[in-house]
Amino acid sequence: MKVTVKAFAILREHMDRVTTVTLASGANVRDLLDLLTARHAGLAGELFTAPGVLKEYVNILKNGRNIHFIAGMDTKLEDGDVIALFPPAGGG
Repeated sequence: MKVTVKAFAILREHMDRVTTVTLASGANVRDLLDLLTARHAGLAGELFTAPGVLKEYVNILKNGRNIHFIAGMDTKLEDGDVIALFPPAGGG
């Protein structure tokens, strides 16, 4: 299946703004992030505090809906999904 990934803010320093990836049927958000962090050096440090543990305030949307309200990292992906990755926002 093919999934489109959109990266925002500092994540664009590590990957393209829009990327299409191919995943096995039945893949979830965790599988997608494993693939992306393996391909893009530095991306894991922007998303995770430890392997598999998302940083606080990292937002991941599946078709506009925050995965936190679906099944978190276990949210199943489907062909044609659009995943948006937002790093923690900072500033003052």
